[in-house]
Formats: sequence, C-alpha cells, structure tokens
Amino acid sequence: MKSQSTALDGVVILEPQRFEDNRGYFLEGYNQRRYSQVLGADLTFVQDNISRSRRGVLRGLHYQVGRTQGKLVQVLSGSIFDVVVDLRRRSRTFGQWLGVPLDSDTPSQLWVPPGFAHGFLVTSEQADVFYKTTDYYSPADERCIIWNDSRMNIAWPLNETPILSAKDAAGTVFQNAELFD
Repeated sequence: MKSQSTALDGVVILEPQRFEDNRGYFLEGYNQRRYSQVLGADLTFVQDNISRSRRGVLRGLHYQVGRTQGKLVQVLSGSIFDVVVDLRRRSRTFGQWLGVPLDSDTPSQLWVPPGFAHGFLVTSEQADVFYKTTDYYSPADERCIIWNDSRMNIAWPLNETPILSAKDAAGTVFQNAELFD
C-alpha cells in the first residue's frame, strides 16, 4: 500500500494495491495491522457508512464534538470532490482546507483524523461513498459548518448551486464553530 501525506497535518491519501486480471480486480479495502503501521496509530473502526448521491449533491461540512470521529473514505462508484477542514486550534494547519478528487476508477482512500470537518460534492452522475468511522454517530455531538463560508473560501468545482439537505444549508460559519484544542 502506498501512502501520501497532504498539506494538512494527519490527513493521508492511501492507495491500496489493486490486483487486476481478465476477471476484474481484487483489492484489500482495510487491514488493521497495515493501516495502523502506515498511519502510526492503532485504529479501531466501529461503524461503516455508505451514501448514494446524485450529481451536484454537497454533503457537509460535518464533524462531531465530544465523540470525535476519524474517517477512512473511499468511493465505490462515481466520483466526488472530498474536502476536509482542520478544526484543531493547536495545529499548524488550523483553519485550512484540502480538496481531493476521489473516484471509483482508482483505489485511493482518504484518512480524515478526528478534529476535522468533512464533506464532499458529487461530480459524476451518481456516486456511492463508503467510509469507516472510529466512533459511533452521535446526533447530540454532530455539528456542521456551512459549505460556502467566506473565511474558508473553499474552491468547490461547481457550475451551479449545490443540492443541500436542510441541515447542511443551515450550517454555522467557521467563526462560530465549536473547535478542538
């Protein structure tokens, strides 16, 4: 497995090895020993999530306080523009964002450590996104930063207004967000 550090502390792009032949391919999507070695932490995932969305859907920017979650994100079909924002006050990359295109044609995964907001925009006709989390979903701890916050100025690859849930449309601005020490 290959790994690539990013401009944000702790966020890593992982490329599991894919074995292809005339039948298709085989890919080991997760191996606790290997991932713990590469990421330098003993990870325990407790929940798997799958979302299906159509072109133009923007989900996020979500995070949890109290029950913080690390996420291992992979696209099973289609393509997305995946975005993470560092919410850790003591980090040298605090307040910075990173956008990474992910698609099902390549086996890339994105590791999003606890302390980051996460969201994505669907750039294909439809996309199925799979992610593992290090803690359970907790509605009481869930928070959302508005996708178009002017302080962050995220360069979403948009041609029109995105399709948002009511919760995402009502997200808070970065300045008023609950952050991590």
